[in-house]
Amino acid sequence: MNHKLYQIINSYPCQNEQELQDKEAILNIIALFDDVTTRENTLVHFTASPWIVNQTHTKTLMVYHHIFDSWSWCGGHSDGSDDPLAVALSEGKEETGLKDLTLLTKEPIALDLLPVHGHWKNNKYVSSHLHCNLTYLCEADDRAPLYIKEDENSGVSWFAFDEIEQAVSEKAMLPVYKKLIKATLRTVGIDDNSDSQNINN
Repeated sequence: MNHKLYQIINSYPCQNEQELQDKEAILNIIALFDDVTTRENTLVHFTASPWIVNQTHTKTLMVYHHIFDSWSWCGGHSDGSDDPLAVALSEGKEETGLKDLTLLTKEPIALDLLPVHGHWKNNKYVSSHLHCNLTYLCEADDRAPLYIKEDENSGVSWFAFDEIEQAVSEKAMLPVYKKLIKATLRTVGIDDNSDSQNINN
C-alpha cells in the first residue's frame, strides 16, 4: 500500500456527498493495489489536475483534449510519483506552455473518482478504467503566451466561468467544473450566494 497517498487522501476534507463516497472508494483502492501510481494497473490510475484561474479569479484555462473531444481542465497521470501536487503543476505547464503557475493553496480543492471510456492512444487501445484525481488551485497571468501540446490537445484558451457550459461537450464533467468554481470562490474569499458566476444547473 502507498502510505503517502493514503495519508493525503485520508486527510482531505470532503466538500459534499460525492467526495465522501469517492474518498472511501479511493482509500479502498489504495489499500487493495500496490501499483496505483503506474499505468501497469489497467483498472485504476492516480492522476492530478491544476485548476488554473486568472488574476481576477473569473476565468479558467482549458485545453481541447483529443481523447475526450472536448474543452477540459489540464491534468495527467502520476506515472510512478506519489506527489500529486508536483504532478498537477508539471502537467499545467506542460499542457499550456505557461512558465509560471502560482499555487493558491497547498491542499487539494477537489477529489474525484472519474470513469474513462476505452479509447485509442498512440495506436494502442486503452481499456475503460478509473482515474483517482486530486485538483489543486493555481493562478496564472491570462496575458502570458500559451502553446498547444499537439500530441494531446488542439487548443488552449481562457474561458469565463459562465462560458464553460457551452464550451464543454463532455457534459458529465460539468458538475465537476461547477464544484471547482465554487471551491475557487471559497478559497479566494469571494462570497457566492448565487449561481450567476457558476455553470448553470
